[in-house]
Amino acid sequence: MRGFSTNAIHAGQEPDPSTGAVIVPIHASSTFAQDGVGGLRAGYEYSRSANPTRTALQECLAALEGGRHGVAFGSGMGASDVLLRVLLKPGDHIVIPHDAYGGTFRLVDKVLTGWGIEYTPVDLGDVDALRAAVRPTTRVIWCETPTNPLLGIADIAALADVARTAQARLVVDNTFASPYLQNPLALGADVVLHSTTKYVGGHSDVVGGALVTSDDELADKIRFTQNSVGSVPGPFDAWLTLRGAKTLAVRMERHSDNAERIAELLVGHRNVEKVYYPGLPEHTGHDVAAKQMRRFGGMVSFTVTGGSAAALAVCAATELFTLAESLGGVESLIEHPAAMTHASVAGSVLEVPDNLVRLSVGIEDVEDLADDLRAALDGLRSP
Repeated sequence: MRGFSTNAIHAGQEPDPSTGAVIVPIHASSTFAQDGVGGLRAGYEYSRSANPTRTALQECLAALEGGRHGVAFGSGMGASDVLLRVLLKPGDHIVIPHDAYGGTFRLVDKVLTGWGIEYTPVDLGDVDALRAAVRPTTRVIWCETPTNPLLGIADIAALADVARTAQARLVVDNTFASPYLQNPLALGADVVLHSTTKYVGGHSDVVGGALVTSDDELADKIRFTQNSVGSVPGPFDAWLTLRGAKTLAVRMERHSDNAERIAELLVGHRNVEKVYYPGLPEHTGHDVAAKQMRRFGGMVSFTVTGGSAAALAVCAATELFTLAESLGGVESLIEHPAAMTHASVAGSVLEVPDNLVRLSVGIEDVEDLADDLRAALDGLRSP
């Protein structure tokens, strides 16, 4: 069996047979010549249905997650939408994390409920609470681990047991961990979701999403629905994502190194109330994370003393941490979830603290990052 980095560089990426090109070409063609009616060359007819560059990416992602089928999308939300169209019908019920990503909550709460879908937010770190929330109509348990933005941890294997008993599908959004740090299919999940915009792409220059599964029938339904609704990435986007995946392992090691150092700094700072990072021994999900993750990743959140105004002041004061949404790129980002990525959950049971700051810790020199963040925090008036 090949190792992770070998798959990242070679899976689906043999040298081009016609030219010998080592790097997968960008097949920027919307349509493909046929050898007679229905005589497809290598199975391609129209790029909404399939494209060779996208195929290479899909084969690579499947290999990285240890699944049989990878399907690439134009965005993570596009992947989420297609999957839920496939798995749910009017009258069905879905369980979501009580601190789910704001875009996921918006899709479920604002779009799917209009289609007759019911949902229940649950702390998926509490398996008993999940069991209590499951209904006869529950068809999907939707998990993020770590969660966005509170870095909650769920035991994927335990959730898979609950899902099997309920005859529901366990979907794991693996965006924060990346395939390098965690492989949910090996722990019993039915489907893995990625916003490949984030760590897989890794350079903040492409938007994309992906689903990976080993269920042949489910994969066929996903592909059919994707083709029907047109939620596909272009070949250049697929190529950029594939290029990013090649360095995923080395980047995730550096992200994790840097995030561990930043978390330690935050824990000891007088103007920080609480640090959310599963690599900290005091994190409630630390032991589970240590069991199912290779390392603890590059995302760190924390609350500051002084409320929302203090959080906004910290976000405005950093120089190397750029104020921006998204995450997982080589550069460090800082944001205020309550007013930015998670504004859609304001006033709901998923509302996040208004003094919460989220960091996507990049791969710069860590002492420079530490100095930047320390200066921003030192500038706050102490309580």
